[in-house]
Amino acid sequence: MKYYFINKFETNNIDKQDKQTVIIYRNYSSKKLGQEIILKIKKYCQKKGIKFYLSNNIKLAIKLNLDGAYIPSFNKDTKHLAYSLRKNFDIVGSAHNLKEIRIKENQNVKKIFLSSLFKKNKNYLGINRFKVLTKLTKKNIVSLGGISRHNTKKLSLINQSDFAGISYFE
Repeated sequence: MKYYFINKFETNNIDKQDKQTVIIYRNYSSKKLGQEIILKIKKYCQKKGIKFYLSNNIKLAIKLNLDGAYIPSFNKDTKHLAYSLRKNFDIVGSAHNLKEIRIKENQNVKKIFLSSLFKKNKNYLGINRFKVLTKLTKKNIVSLGGISRHNTKKLSLINQSDFAGISYFE
């Protein structure tokens, strides 16, 4: 599975995706998430047969009957555990270290996006630390950070087929 993070609704980028891609809308620049734009993206993704998740707002994702929700690493809230979820509603989340992995496990996410695999930023893990952290959880892991068309073959080094990103898809 591939996970594509978007900040705005652009049909030309969504059109390039196959049915193995999940679109995750994360518009952190706006204080108020516009339900109209979320519903437009949902309708467009449904037409294309692509799953659509909302970032950092599980309650709204449930209300709008989306396919799932994404919990960023900075969100440590567990209120969603009291919500009743549809059978096929997925919750995924990201982490950068063991402490955050444990938080995501407590949040009962289905998959943990572990970052940053290739992108050399403050959360950079590299292949070896990435492999060590994946062994410390039973949750499914998704590679995140700096994945491009040039380095997708390196994902086989860490036995990963699932990955997430932005630049790979654009």
